Amino acid sequence: MAKEKTKVTLIGSTLAKVGLEFIYEGSACTECEGCRVRKTCHNLQPGRKYQVVAIRTNTRHDCPVHHGAAVAVDVAEAAIVALIGADMAIANSRISYEFSCPRTGCRSYRLCRPDGIIEGAKYVIGEVLGNAPDVCERGRPLKLVELRPV
Repeated sequence: MAKEKTKVTLIGSTLAKVGLEFIYEGSACTECEGCRVRKTCHNLQPGRKYQVVAIRTNTRHDCPVHHGAAVAVDVAEAAIVALIGADMAIANSRISYEFSCPRTGCRSYRLCRPDGIIEGAKYVIGEVLGNAPDVCERGRPLKLVELRPV
């Protein structure tokens, strides 16, 4: 099995726990503009889902955003569980994810538009987890899959 590609970034010390999953929202804080570690703190792709895989205990930076300081962690892009058309649900195949349904009141909406997915980005279907937990309001046959960014 290939070793998972990781990246070093900074997060708040109270958030730094192995296994924590988060969506990187991007840089929106004016407090960060003059910070000397800004580039390391904001080196992830906005909108992507990451998982903390290791904590580097030898670094600690004062931070006006993260109370208690920011620490260095190793993160990997996390798998995302999503619904896709049943005809595309083939393990180890690559897809370009498109948001196909705007029905925000549908019970499957969060799985059809999961956090961490970037529309138009390429993903590998890691595992087909089964049928959709609810019936699609548009009558589409859907499968629940685990997606990994390419």
